[in-house]
Parts: sequence; C-alpha cells; structure tokens
Amino acid sequence: MNIMRAKEIASLPDMVKVTLNGVPVYIQHVDEKNETARIYPLDEPQNEQSVSIRQLKEEEG
Repeated sequence: MNIMRAKEIASLPDMVKVTLNGVPVYIQHVDEKNETARIYPLDEPQNEQSVSIRQLKEEEG
C-alpha cells in the first residue's frame, strides 16, 4: 500500500478492508516521515503496533 492511500483510509468514516499478513486490521494513524502506520487487529484492539505501510494490503470487496 502507498502512504497516500493509507492516509485516505485512516481518515474515512467507513471501514475499508485492510490486512496485515492476512489478518484484518484497522489503521489508526499514518506516519508519513517514517512510512509506518499505527494499526491493530480488528479482533484484538488492545494489540496496537506500528508497521511499515508497505506490509498493508487493501482487500477487494
């Protein structure tokens, strides 16, 4: 995923299907400078982590 799309998804009011290694995640914040995103798995909101935006994939449908 690219930085601009990650920022767009993070700002949308509707949920967009994004995964990290096949696990559905929610993007909380995008750090453009470091090219990372603060995310958490949908079923584990307490498990926040920062990951490279390149690791995230937007799912179709």
